[in-house]
Amino acid sequence: MMTEPVAFDSHKFVKRLTENGFTEQQAEVLADEQVSLLNGNLATKTDIEELRLATKADIEELRQETKTAIAATRADIEKMRLVTEAAIAQTRADIEKLSQGTKADIEELRQGTKADIEKMRLATEAAIAQTKVELLKWVIGALIAQGGLVVALIKLFQSPVVG
Repeated sequence: MMTEPVAFDSHKFVKRLTENGFTEQQAEVLADEQVSLLNGNLATKTDIEELRLATKADIEELRQETKTAIAATRADIEKMRLVTEAAIAQTRADIEKLSQGTKADIEELRQGTKADIEKMRLATEAAIAQTKVELLKWVIGALIAQGGLVVALIKLFQSPVVG
């Protein structure tokens, strides 16, 4: 990532080290290591700018991907809304159809029950009429039997006593 070396005055560094007790060879080795360390581990302005631009590009790419994902999610939500509305409409139609069928079934049962009640009423009236005829036959028969008994008793009591 490093493209340009860091400005480091190695001569000044060596001079300070030798003034403070290092040998010239020790100071030069330390200076070389210091240059290697700085060049290998420090970011330059160019490195930072490249990183900033790469980060900016990554952010823009993520922004675009996010916009695309949001648009796709909105489209999916709209599809689900339409499917749900269609399902609700179908369910309402099914409920209405079942309601109409139930009403028709209830009306059919009502008419059937009404007809059954009418048949029972007519059968009951016929049974009552038959019972009246039977009762009338019994009453007339009983009256005739009573009348015959009364006539027989009257004849029995009007006849002369023999004796």
